[in-house]
Amino acid sequence: MDTTNNIRVRFAPSPTGYLHIGGLRTALFNFLFARHNNGKFILRIEDTDQTRKVEGAVENLVHTLRVMGLDYDEGPDKGGECGPYFQSQRLEIYKKYVMQLLEQEDAYYAFETAGELEEMRRIQLMQGMQTMYDRRARNLTPQEVNEKLNKNIPYVIRLKVPLDSEIKFNDLIRGTVKIESNLIDDQVLIKGDGYPTYHLANVVDDHLMKISHVIRGEEWLTSVPKHILIYKTLGWEIPQLAHVPLILNPDKTKLSKRQGDVATEDLIKKGYLPEALINFIALLGWNPGEGESREIFSLNELIKLFSIERVNSAGAVFNLEKLDWMNSEYIRKYDTERLTELAVPFLNEAGYDTKDKEKAIRVINATRTYINKLEDLKEQAKIFYQDDFKLSDEQIELVLNVSSQKVLSALKNKLEGLAEITLENFKPFIKEIQKETGVRGKELFQPIRLVLTGQDHGPELGVIGYVLGNEEMLRRLNRFRK
Repeated sequence: MDTTNNIRVRFAPSPTGYLHIGGLRTALFNFLFARHNNGKFILRIEDTDQTRKVEGAVENLVHTLRVMGLDYDEGPDKGGECGPYFQSQRLEIYKKYVMQLLEQEDAYYAFETAGELEEMRRIQLMQGMQTMYDRRARNLTPQEVNEKLNKNIPYVIRLKVPLDSEIKFNDLIRGTVKIESNLIDDQVLIKGDGYPTYHLANVVDDHLMKISHVIRGEEWLTSVPKHILIYKTLGWEIPQLAHVPLILNPDKTKLSKRQGDVATEDLIKKGYLPEALINFIALLGWNPGEGESREIFSLNELIKLFSIERVNSAGAVFNLEKLDWMNSEYIRKYDTERLTELAVPFLNEAGYDTKDKEKAIRVINATRTYINKLEDLKEQAKIFYQDDFKLSDEQIELVLNVSSQKVLSALKNKLEGLAEITLENFKPFIKEIQKETGVRGKELFQPIRLVLTGQDHGPELGVIGYVLGNEEMLRRLNRFRK
């Protein structure tokens, strides 16, 4: 296979539910590699395990990839010259090649029941042996096999792994990998339900779809020798292989749902921006090279910089604090119109009335520097949408003292004389109030902030005034005046 000018990579998830962060990174690395090399990025759905298939998972997967900006060139809804792109629609193709392996005596029928296999494992464990199929069906004669087939005895088809040999291959990330063939199970190729296993379907599809590079998680590294044997017995060239490191929890255990959100969809629902997620995920196990000290990269910049050579072999820690920081950086600089479009659903979810779009935009601009993710808006925006807050006894005493009331009266008079509050005119008349009343510093600002927001801290008073507007500020002022 000539891969110099014909880069073709694939993302091949199973439709078992959400898109795991590890799956997103696999998709991203394949996408970046394809785009960097002017190649093709293919989406293939590996749905041969019908017991794990989740309704709507494919639609969710396609939607999530598009939200993340990872558009593919060929796939289930796009078609392409190498389809179909659902493995469940390719069963006749797999059958053809497994029959070839049987004819070549590189595969064989095995008729053990689930109970017999369990007993086999139990004995092996008792004897301290590696638990694997003991290859007993290799010794069946053609006559015995035909008798069992004629009796419709359930069977699987297994790969005949050569004994007493070494399988060696080069991984673009890990270098040379060797394994003794005696440690490799005679892997099932066709299951009892007639569907192929991952191993057979994966190899057949990668060959027929002209995949030049297989980039996937390191959990598949132990499967490579089985795949190499299938490639060799079918006389096919092996694509280049690259196994990316695991994503780890801070305690260096494998990232799992027990430790928190691991689904891309869950992070999006919390208000992490797609661009920030892509940026963050790209840096899990990959680095942009010497001379690049920054950590914020656009997708186009990632495409330009990406190379397999800079993917690390060590596990990458999923640091939520770093994701929060990165997302906050994106929120601060994000296009206001697009940010509003993404943020309004979070405000609605909190029960805030966002029919006044201009106010919603002012609220978002006033709070965007205080949040790590859009979900945080629910709390930060509260001061602008809820006026039924209660003050503590100590705060009420402060608001009702002579100095504070003098300030609040002056503020009321100023507001009644203004046609409209803007960021430019609010600050100056706060200074005028200071001159008129002689009250300054904390004694000036604190009572105003308390009656307008119910809080001691928050955005600048000018921003608060601009967001609330005259009418709303006057209404809140009147709640706390003698």
